[in-house]
Amino acid sequence: MQLDDQAYAHIAKYFQLLAEPMRLKILNGLRDGEKNVTELVDLSGGTQANVSKHLALLCAAKLITREARGTKAYYRIVDQRIYELCNLVCGQLASQMSLDAAANETFISAMQGNVV
Repeated sequence: MQLDDQAYAHIAKYFQLLAEPMRLKILNGLRDGEKNVTELVDLSGGTQANVSKHLALLCAAKLITREARGTKAYYRIVDQRIYELCNLVCGQLASQMSLDAAANETFISAMQGNVV
């Protein structure tokens, strides 16, 4: 697939949005349904100001949507396919970590047998 520079810039911006741990915590917190800011603060361990800043960025990127109800705002995922991407990345990282652990275990076993 051939993409132009503008397409690459959009893709990079999307991945930059996901390259922040707090935003990943927020997205994961919304995995099982909508939540208000207070609930997301509790889940993420962040401050209200910090969580609100990240929610605004996620809304602007149209990854989540905001709905005001009375004095509270509720957030939810716009497209559940974001979790397919997260699961793919997490699966790849788990696989890589497993291989690294096996290599480390082999190295440690070899070194224990050759202790001087």
